[in-house]
Amino acid sequence: MAQLSEQEIVRRQNLQKIIDLGINPYPPELFPVNAYAADIKRDFKPEEGNFQDVVLAGRMMSNRVMGKASFAEIQDTTGRIQVYINRDQICPGEDKTLYDQVFKHLLDLGDFIGVKGYTFITKTGEISIHASELVLLSKSLKPLPVVKIDADGVAHDEFKDPEQRYRQRYVDLVVNPGIRKVFRDRTTMYNTMRNYLNQKGYLEVETPVLQPLYGGAAARPFKTHHNTLDMTLYMRIANELYLKRLIVGGIEGVYEFSKDFRNEGMSRFHNPEFTQVELYVAYKDYEWMMNLVEEVIEKVALDIHGDTKVQVGDHLIDFKRPWKRFTMFEAIQHFTGIDISEMDEAQLRETAKKLNIHIDGKLGKGKIIDEIFGDKCEAQLIQPTFITDYPVEMSPLAKKHRSKPGLVERFEAICNGKEICNAFSELNDPIDQRERFEEQLELGKRGDEEAMMLDEDFLRALEYGMPPTAGLGIGMDRLAMIMTNSNSIQDVIFFPQMKPEAQGKEQGAGGKE
Repeated sequence: MAQLSEQEIVRRQNLQKIIDLGINPYPPELFPVNAYAADIKRDFKPEEGNFQDVVLAGRMMSNRVMGKASFAEIQDTTGRIQVYINRDQICPGEDKTLYDQVFKHLLDLGDFIGVKGYTFITKTGEISIHASELVLLSKSLKPLPVVKIDADGVAHDEFKDPEQRYRQRYVDLVVNPGIRKVFRDRTTMYNTMRNYLNQKGYLEVETPVLQPLYGGAAARPFKTHHNTLDMTLYMRIANELYLKRLIVGGIEGVYEFSKDFRNEGMSRFHNPEFTQVELYVAYKDYEWMMNLVEEVIEKVALDIHGDTKVQVGDHLIDFKRPWKRFTMFEAIQHFTGIDISEMDEAQLRETAKKLNIHIDGKLGKGKIIDEIFGDKCEAQLIQPTFITDYPVEMSPLAKKHRSKPGLVERFEAICNGKEICNAFSELNDPIDQRERFEEQLELGKRGDEEAMMLDEDFLRALEYGMPPTAGLGIGMDRLAMIMTNSNSIQDVIFFPQMKPEAQGKEQGAGGKE
């Protein structure tokens, strides 16, 4: 155990004194909470006499001891509320130990307490709880960071360092309660999508996280070993191939909110463990799926913000339908002035060089086009925009375009300069799919570490017949960033992946009280 600070030593001494007084600092009994701070402050009406028998609990975030009477502030899951505590009312008999010793001297900020009482308004006009009973529910042994404002109005000991906030999210949620809204809005986003898809009759399913072959995306996997089976398994990079097996099996609409894993770089837009929703619907195509994406994301914005317009950094993004559309080649020509639609691999390499884009010699034609688009176009697309009709080399799981040779029926939605979803008219020709997989194997031999593997069982499933199908994947973390105006993907993931913490390093928590 790390060396204790002076404050931690004092808290442990207080803990022992409480135990010595015969009080359990971690009582096992249920505490019957029936009210919350935000509800009381919003709905209390003295003339109606409501909230007169309330039971609430939370962390003690401040206390002002004034002889026989004191004020404390409790923070519960909804916010803070003031509590008035009178010694003779919480200790009606002769024994005043609970107040004179425990509350005045042995309780610390951050301790969980429970209060029973009635609601009233103080002389200063603050809605408060007049306590008739006070219970210690859990002793806190580490001090919370407490912001101090100096004479010049400068704040000190704020818990604002991003690394510490992500490592100690449990502290972040306590001392920066605004972060709770981010995750409540994220939950609203999930609920909106799930309700929308359920109302359409689609089936929510679960597919394997550990897979003998990874597929469904171009990415490097994490791998592990199953001891009993003595085989290598991969953590899924996507769940596409399993969901399409269910379409083969006759389920016409399936979706999954899935944790996926990609062994790639980390940035404010990338976490190795991330969440996406994938949806597959039989007898539909990518044009139909574009309309669905517009509709469901517009609904998400409305449910969270009450408006289709969302402030994201310096941009006001409007999700009202319809969204702008470019083909990939149109977008590249629009932003670079160069038409690359008829270029071969050598010409594309030369074009990239002229545009000052470094291209790895291992990359094939599709990846070069993707690099040009990513470097010159993506960041320019702030308002939600569909990019459609990708080169076949970039999309080994998408159906060839019905009228444009060399392209596939695929779209991505780009918003605030980043992809938020990817969708296809799904390839359901097993012979064509085998050829695409074999092309991917050749790219792998050239050194492309993100090339797909050949999945014989998936090909066998396709040979049984898969109906025309539209497929979609929406990155939930990136969409949450936009909907909550968050600057980093780590801000919308409770516990993002971090480097190992240096031994003995614990900055931030434990500020001065």
